[in-house]
Amino acid sequence: MASEQYVTSRLRFAALGLFVLLVATSPANAQQKGPVVLAASSLQEALSDAADQWARQGHFKPVLSFAASPALARQIAAGAPADLFISADEAWMNELALRGLIRANTRSSFLSNQLVLVAPASSKIRIVIRANFPLAKALGDGRLAMADPDSVPAGRYGKAALTTLGVWSGVETKVARAENVRAALALVERGESPLGIVYASDVRASKNVQVVGVFPANSHPTISYPIATLKAATNLDADIFRKYLISRSGKAIFVRYGFIAP
Repeated sequence: MASEQYVTSRLRFAALGLFVLLVATSPANAQQKGPVVLAASSLQEALSDAADQWARQGHFKPVLSFAASPALARQIAAGAPADLFISADEAWMNELALRGLIRANTRSSFLSNQLVLVAPASSKIRIVIRANFPLAKALGDGRLAMADPDSVPAGRYGKAALTTLGVWSGVETKVARAENVRAALALVERGESPLGIVYASDVRASKNVQVVGVFPANSHPTISYPIATLKAATNLDADIFRKYLISRSGKAIFVRYGFIAP
């Protein structure tokens, strides 16, 4: 019940966020704002910091909206006004590319991440991630918090890793599917799930979880964050901000938040 209430509140918050985004992109505000950026939820703290630093250089502050990559891609496909898109995997950027909604020459993959298994900070669970590791036993009667493994990048990476390691079939029915990786993190923070799969960078944003294992990089597809300017972009600073984010100084901001800059 608590999880259902949480998801409902998140949906209401997302609806409010979209309303604010639409107001921010109205003609009356067009000359007083920076580019509108739709970005994967795992980027929240790092991208917000980058936007603040960009604004301190004399630019209008970018308008940021965070959600799961599929939700944002669908908003873009439906015509939501935005200038830049940053996905947590290549698949959703590919979807927009196939629809002709991005400027192909602006696309680049500029960040990576690690996939980790987390538990509440007070947990005594100790587990070694390897082939056929006893994940189902560690969960007991609890559920494994994950972003939706059917569509959300963090969930897809997690399912791939568990499948490679031979334990997905044993925990598939115990998965608590969250709308995005931060919602999965929140389930573990509140103790509603004894274990969860998130990015290493997400752990930096929480004092209420601990890492109990790191998934081998070869157990899942490479975690990749592509960025691109949208075909419908109207803000003159959009491509300049994109270039700032993928620059050495821009990437350095993300590295401080636990991301990997290839």
